Amino acid sequence: MGQFLKFVIATIVGLFLFIFLLVAIVGVSALGLSSKEKAVKVKPNSILKMSLNREIAERADDDPFANFDFASMSPNTKMGLNKILGSIKKAKEDDNIKGIYLELSGIPAGLATIEEIRNSLIDFKEAGKFIIAYGEGITQKAYYLASIADQIYLNPKGLVELKGYSAELTFFKNALDRLEIEPVVFYAGDFKSATEPFRYTEMSEPNRLQYRELLNDFYEDYVEKVSAARNMDKMTLEDIIDNLRVRDAETAKDNKVVDELKYIDEVYDVLREKVGIDEDEKINFMSLGKYATGVEHKKKTGKDKIAVLYAQGGIVDGKGDDSQIGSKKYAKIIQKIREDDKVKAIVVRINSGGGSALASEIIWRELKVAKEQGIPVIASMGDVAASGGYYIPCIADTIVAQENTVTGSIGVFALFGDFGEFYEEKMGFTFDTVKTTKHSDFPTSIMLNRDLSEDENGIIQKSVNDIYDLFLQRVADGRGMDTAAVHQIAQGRVWTGGQAKANGLVDIIGGIDDAIAIAAEKAGLEEYNIAEYPKKKDPIEKILEQITGGGESAKQSFLKRELGVQYKYYKRLQSILKMRGVQAVMPMELDIK
Repeated sequence: MGQFLKFVIATIVGLFLFIFLLVAIVGVSALGLSSKEKAVKVKPNSILKMSLNREIAERADDDPFANFDFASMSPNTKMGLNKILGSIKKAKEDDNIKGIYLELSGIPAGLATIEEIRNSLIDFKEAGKFIIAYGEGITQKAYYLASIADQIYLNPKGLVELKGYSAELTFFKNALDRLEIEPVVFYAGDFKSATEPFRYTEMSEPNRLQYRELLNDFYEDYVEKVSAARNMDKMTLEDIIDNLRVRDAETAKDNKVVDELKYIDEVYDVLREKVGIDEDEKINFMSLGKYATGVEHKKKTGKDKIAVLYAQGGIVDGKGDDSQIGSKKYAKIIQKIREDDKVKAIVVRINSGGGSALASEIIWRELKVAKEQGIPVIASMGDVAASGGYYIPCIADTIVAQENTVTGSIGVFALFGDFGEFYEEKMGFTFDTVKTTKHSDFPTSIMLNRDLSEDENGIIQKSVNDIYDLFLQRVADGRGMDTAAVHQIAQGRVWTGGQAKANGLVDIIGGIDDAIAIAAEKAGLEEYNIAEYPKKKDPIEKILEQITGGGESAKQSFLKRELGVQYKYYKRLQSILKMRGVQAVMPMELDIK
């Protein structure tokens, strides 16, 4: 009887939850649809308020549920760079927007993403409108953005972080030794250091060299642009950073890193004065999130289209999930794009540290076919476009990157782990095999339970070498270079966008709008529409995926909350365990602080 009552209660509760979710879906859908029909109304004398404290993706979701995650029952934390840039551009022309208020602390975004936003804000100021920045604790990245403001205000008890760049790499060799797991590594390229965490306890000299030069280039760019924006001598700023002269709010003001020390209410008084209202009047703030709902990214008239293909995440074989660049999925998208007679050019917006070499080749091939059909292909690089993330767009007519984009890493590797001792000594497992041929148990997983034979080692290394040679050829063909010349700047080495322009891997320093303008020029277009790909899923479909666990978002959301800063280690381990075949991945995830 007890079990029967439990079953009945569970059924009732389940039914109640289903009805609740159904009502929520219908209600939010109605609100979302009605909001799309109404343009965002901006009151006169308004100020666009930008608090960039959320993760910034390449593209925003603009469906009714974009700000809510039904898997975790919590707000969605991502913003879209396309919407941020579009909002700033729209605000520049909007007579009701008098200025921008940057309320800054930290910005969880890469350097190239911040660079695009910063450049867009500089363009905004050309309309004669003001930008005021305020923070309580302003990180180094946030200060880079704030530096272009007319005035920077800091809380009297706040702090500005200025210390220079560092990159921290995590090594797993000691842990593997304790577990008695032996890494088996094959690679091509002296700088292809993606497997170093499994082989060493510290960086190799070639790896240390490339990171030092990478960070030095980023730092030089930072100092030059911040000192120019703040009308400060470059050497003075270098001295401030190198000697940690900014240690509290007072030293920030004394060193002219900020203009004044003010509490938030005092900053609001400054904003009231800027828009010419009385001290007791309410400021008309327009939030970035709300303003962005009415933004159409680079929308123009005309029947012709420029396809913007967003490729963000790891490159994987097959379809992949929403956070990955799946070869099957993207090949199908590109086929569809090139079959559309209205598409006159393609812009590939790439933000990826690479992945499967085979998947990269498949996507590269589809872009090549598009070019052969006479469709211009332009590449726009985000924070990272390295290894497989460079392989895919190297076919482009023009490659556009920011000064601080991380790119290159032209090299490949294959990684296995000898788990024999671990299985036997730690787990008590033993294995025995019956084979029909000499190599019928040739490994298909990275987890080995036996040693590789000399023949098998040779086969794998040849495969790695062959794919590296193919990678060199793809780049040479795309860039109009000799393979020997490509090899000199390849070997797995990473470069900044500025360095890549100097060595021929990048054509132009700029952002996605520059890439779109180049695409329009090459296609001979004056009037056109932007068609974004992949096409967004239906909102109801996305919610049902989250509720039923059909996508990765539910697990990811839970793990991010539970693991916090440790989530990146879990994510890296998962990507390693899923590796199949030869990989074109940049030398570790670059965590610049």
